[in-house]
Amino acid sequence: MSFDRLISGIKRMNNPTVAGLDPKLDFIPEHIKAKSFAAFGQTLEGAADALLQFNKGLIDALYDIVPAVKPQSAYYEMYGWQGVKALSETIAYAKAKGMFVITDAKRNDIGTTAEAYAAAYLDSTAIGNENIAAFGADALTVNGYLGTDGLRPFVDVCKKNDKGIFVLVKTSNKSSGELQDKTLGFQTVYEFMGEMCEGLGSDTIGEYGYSAVGAVVGATYPEQLTELRQKLPHTFFLVPGYGAQGGGAAGLKGSFDKNGLGAIVNSSRAIMCAYKTENIDGEAFAEAARREALRMKEDINSHI
Repeated sequence: MSFDRLISGIKRMNNPTVAGLDPKLDFIPEHIKAKSFAAFGQTLEGAADALLQFNKGLIDALYDIVPAVKPQSAYYEMYGWQGVKALSETIAYAKAKGMFVITDAKRNDIGTTAEAYAAAYLDSTAIGNENIAAFGADALTVNGYLGTDGLRPFVDVCKKNDKGIFVLVKTSNKSSGELQDKTLGFQTVYEFMGEMCEGLGSDTIGEYGYSAVGAVVGATYPEQLTELRQKLPHTFFLVPGYGAQGGGAAGLKGSFDKNGLGAIVNSSRAIMCAYKTENIDGEAFAEAARREALRMKEDINSHI
């Protein structure tokens, strides 16, 4: 299954991390913006080109040490169709470098609309006699709070195309507990959502014991990470919240199984903006990103 490919990459690189590609113009070095604006003006085209060139530089610096990238669609959509084109080109570039790509779009709906989202991000669209993939990522984040009829179209496409989804279960934001920690009888909402992931993925178990239906569980809630790892033995975790949101490596240990697998930890700003943290010239942004990615790898591995 799809996550077998991701886990194989994690094992090969001994690195259970994913680099989030959430670019804003404020994050991009001046020399990249200057070149893009000279070519396209201070327009949506210019901004989108700057995003793409920045992403390519990051991918070139990371593809041999980090198994996956996670572009967040909102950071591209804010620059219009030009930004969405940059998202598509970023996905294609990362895949060409052999990276596993998780599109973080948190899509959801019901019926044919959910099918359309699934086709857009994980399948292909029929155009005349051709079937063409619009984005072609390996996995997608999905909001499961419309229930199973909003999830099954995505699961069906995962089975068909060897893809994966990560369903929002216990998210990393501060107010997540306002809904997710509420109880349903003797269970919390997030526990129930986790059980839905286990059930929906039960017939897609791969080589490493994980299904095609993963869960988003935030690093900012280490007790829940540990709890859910024990209760969801076949559900692979995408763990946001490390670094900039306050999640530390020590609290991540419980998200991994006895073999040191079962989760991949995301870092976005810390990697993208490492050159700012190091207070060095933006020309060296890619080298700084690589150093931060290696530091993160060692930090997390030291606690697994």
